[in-house]
Amino acid sequence: MIVAGFGFRQSVTADSLADALARSGGAADALATPADLAEAPAFRALARRLRLPCRPVEPAALTAQATSTQSSASRASRGTGSVAEAAALAAAGPGARLLLPRVISADGRATCALAEGGPG
Repeated sequence: MIVAGFGFRQSVTADSLADALARSGGAADALATPADLAEAPAFRALARRLRLPCRPVEPAALTAQATSTQSSASRASRGTGSVAEAAALAAAGPGARLLLPRVISADGRATCALAEGGPG
């Protein structure tokens, strides 16, 4: 199973999220983001558009992940080097591996990373 993890700004649009996903390779079985962002209209719109399940990730699960990207802004706001990478890894489950470091949408409003885990 491949999970696309997202980090995004409040001003994000579904198109920004879709662009970040496309830049990451675009193939996912589920979408993940921090629990407090999981009901954001743009995130829900993308999930509906793609007909993919959403996996909200709690803060403790985010901070428990080792990320390859180290953003000081992400570290300060969420306690992890990359929200997208941490969300993807946490949602993909124990033993998940990052397929590539996070990518950024063209408008800079969204990040996406893909992680592969077991059947889900």
